[in-house]
Amino acid sequence: MTTPAFLPCGEQALSVELGDSIDPETNATVIALSRNLADAPVEGVVETVPTYRSLLVRYDPGTIRGDALEKVLTERVSSLNRQQGAARLWRIPVAYGGEAGCDLDDLAAQKEIDTEELIRLHSEAAYRVYMIGFAPGFAYLGGLPEILHTPRLAQPRQNIAAGAIGIGGQQASINSVAGPSGWRFIGQTPVRTFDPAREVPFLLAAGDEVRFERIAADEAERMSAEGYTPEPEAAT
Repeated sequence: MTTPAFLPCGEQALSVELGDSIDPETNATVIALSRNLADAPVEGVVETVPTYRSLLVRYDPGTIRGDALEKVLTERVSSLNRQQGAARLWRIPVAYGGEAGCDLDDLAAQKEIDTEELIRLHSEAAYRVYMIGFAPGFAYLGGLPEILHTPRLAQPRQNIAAGAIGIGGQQASINSVAGPSGWRFIGQTPVRTFDPAREVPFLLAAGDEVRFERIAADEAERMSAEGYTPEPEAAT
C-alpha cells in the first residue's frame, strides 16, 4: 500500500499525496481514503476534496492538530479497501455537432479522419471521473483515445453552453455550467451534471464511469425539455 506524504496547506488543511502519477490505481486510493473518512469520520475533519493523486483534508486545528491527523491518516491508508463504495456507470446521451459542438468538423480535419470516425472513437471509449473541480460539478474525465488528444485553444471562448462535450489535452469533459473555456467542443448533452434544485446537485462523483451514447438533435431537444436525468448503473 502507498505510504502517504503530507503537505500543509495553511493552518487548517493537509494535502495527502498518494502518488506522483495520474493513473486509475492512484486515483482509486485517493477516492477510497475520502470514502473511508466519510464512513468513519475523524473528529475535527471538516471536509475532504479528492484530486487526481492527492486528497485535500480540511480540519479544525482546535479539535485535532496537524501532526496527530497525519498519524491517523497514515493508519487509514495502510488498511484501505479500494473497493469501498460501489462505482457507478452513467450513460450520457450526446448530440454531436451543432452550435455547441462547433469544433467537431475542424477537429476531424486536424486529425485527418472523417467526422463519423471521430464520433465513433469518442463514443466507444470508457471514461473515468478523476475529479470534480474548476466549476460546480465539472468532471475531469480520463480515457480519451490518444488520437483525440488536442491542446486547448490559445484564446478561450467567452461563453460555452452547459452540457457541451469537450476535449482538452488528454481529457474529456461535460460542461456543468455555461461560461468561458479554451477546450474544443464536439457536441452537447441534455443532461445537466449540476443542478442546484436537485437534492444532490452534482450528478457525477470521482470514481464514476461515463459512457457517451449518440442521439439525434431532436431527441436531445426533447430530453432537455423534459429535464432528463439518467439513472446510474453498477460499473463493471
